[in-house]
This record gives sequence, structure tokens and C-alpha cells, in this order.
Amino acid sequence: MHSGQRNTLVKYYKMITLAYLLVGITLVTSCRNEGSRNDVPGFKLPEQGQTYGLGEEVKVEVDLPAESKITNVSYLVDGKPVGTKAGKDVFTIPTTGLSLGYRLISAIVDNGKEKDTVTINIVLKSSTKPAKFTYKVLNVFPHDTSSYTQGLEYHNGKFLESTGEYGTSTLRWVALESGKALQRIDIDKKYFAEGSTLVGDKILMLTWKENMGFVYDSKSLKELGTFPYQNSREGWGLTYDGQRLLKSDGTNRIWFLNGTDYKEESYIDVYDNNGQVDQLNELEYIEGKIYANIYQTDKIAVIDPKNGSIERYIDLTGILPAKDKYPNTDVLNGIAWDAIGKRLFVTGKKFSKLFQIDLVPAGSK
Repeated sequence: MHSGQRNTLVKYYKMITLAYLLVGITLVTSCRNEGSRNDVPGFKLPEQGQTYGLGEEVKVEVDLPAESKITNVSYLVDGKPVGTKAGKDVFTIPTTGLSLGYRLISAIVDNGKEKDTVTINIVLKSSTKPAKFTYKVLNVFPHDTSSYTQGLEYHNGKFLESTGEYGTSTLRWVALESGKALQRIDIDKKYFAEGSTLVGDKILMLTWKENMGFVYDSKSLKELGTFPYQNSREGWGLTYDGQRLLKSDGTNRIWFLNGTDYKEESYIDVYDNNGQVDQLNELEYIEGKIYANIYQTDKIAVIDPKNGSIERYIDLTGILPAKDKYPNTDVLNGIAWDAIGKRLFVTGKKFSKLFQIDLVPAGSK
């Protein structure tokens, strides 16, 4: 995909995030400015949009009018009750167990006769500095230089690969040793194929901007149906954790889809210790962690699916030697895991090679 178009999507989601923050500010302000009452509360702590590391405690204090007759305050995080305190007492919210990103804190204030609700947003980022890894190449295999790799998985001795670009998108089963397609179908020219994954005897494949995914028979590659995206605007990477589908859309968000009806049910936002990490692309679920290519970089992020925290960065700089690059060679993209043989494979868009690698801690000999 073209970087300009993908960057536009990232900017869109940042605008949505800003709008979300402004909604929280508006809710608080509207409560404070009610002309008919002088006892409407607000927040003294925390500040709007204040950032915390995951695991830190959030001190919450409601700013009550001096002559307030408030009896108690109930607190919620993202609509879920977390406790109640009397009057002006400071309430502490633990963040362990929450997911990263923007969290909405609500306070329901009760004066015995009426209730007011005020809200404020905080941001949770990872409190852990990601470990740094590099690689050791164990084996090198050929890869089709016409394959604009969008999805890559290893199953029963062969690769499931989906390739993109309008007019040349394909879905194929590929031989490991030769890199040649064992089976292949061409995707309708009006679709830009994206990530794909195997679920039982079906293959699911995303499209980029068409707001729709396809379902295929895994043996014949015959199309069986389609499914829509309910919330995310685009399709990028796709993988399966044995129960749910995990889908990226080019932002820092990973969606969890029902493994049966493919509906988007929840999501995590991905952060490291510096902030949100955008342009998550091809995905692979490996031994309880999400591995994600970061588009237009040589990095793979290893993500905790429980909260969105990046635990490791894998730097694959230089994996494709200059002598093996062609004028059409594009960026790193494609991660596949052999669960039985415990082998990790990586490649890129129109790379001439596919690599089996081991991970090595950065700085080690």
C-alpha cells in the first residue's frame, strides 16, 4: 500500500481520539456551567488527558462546592463500577488489569435527592521498556518477487499467503522449498487483498478499503462468503489465536473478532513506554503473544494481547542483502510460525527471499 494513504488513516484516528478527549471536557464543563444550580461537582484530580504507566495508581478527587450536601460518590472506569467513597475523600483506582490507551473515569455524585455524573479521560501507556532483539538467519528459501505479501502463515509444510495491490491480488498455498504456488486464485481486480488466516477448514482474508472480508474453502480455495467490518475502517493484518480472530487496521488498534461469525467484539490499543505505536500491519499469534510488523520499518513488535503493551522489539535491519534486492523490492512484511517445529519465518513485499530466523537479544555475541 502507499504510505501517503496509510498515513491519512493514522491521522484520521488521531482526530477521532482528539474528539473523544473533547467530549470528556465538554461533559465536565457542561455540568459546571449549569445555571440553575450552584452545587454541581467537577474533577480536582486527575487532570484531563493525564498519562499514567500501567500499574500506577490514579488518585481521583471530586471538586465539590463548599456547602455541598453530597453523601457519596460512585466511581466507574469505562462504565464499570470500581468503588464508592464518601464526600470529598480521595479515591484510588488501580490500573493493573486495565488495557492501554484512553480510559474514561466517571463519578456519580449523590446528594440524597439528585445524582450528577461527571467524566474525565486519562491515558494509560506501558510502564515497561521493551526488550530489544535482533536475529540470526538459520535458513534461506526462495520467495516470489511478484508477491506483495500481506498475509503469511505456515500450515502442514506449506505457506498460506495472500498478496495485495489492485489488479494483482492473490490467495495461494506456497511450497516452502521452492517458493512456488501449489494452488492459487486471483482476486477480483476491484479488491486489494490484505491479511489472511486459517480457521478450521476455512481461510479468511481481508480487503484494504472495501470494508469486507472473504471466506474460502481451505482445500479448493473456492469462495464461500463474505463478512463486513462493523467498526474498523480498513483491513490490514489478520491472525487466529484458536478462539478469536485478531485484526489490525493500520493504527495502533488490534480488534478481536468472534471466531464463528467474524463480528468485531473488542479491541486493545498498542503502546510502548513512550506512547502509542501506529501502523501495525501483518500479524501472527505465537505462543500467547501477538507479533506485528510495523509498516515501513524493519521492526516487529511483540505485544501482550491482554493489555496492548509492547514487550519486545525485533530489529530485522539488513535481513535482505543488497545483492538480493530488485527495483520493485518493497518493505518487510510477513511473519509465519511453525507451531510443531518451533520455526519462525519472515519475508517482505516482493522480497526475493524468505528467511527462517532465531531471535537473539540485542548486544549479545
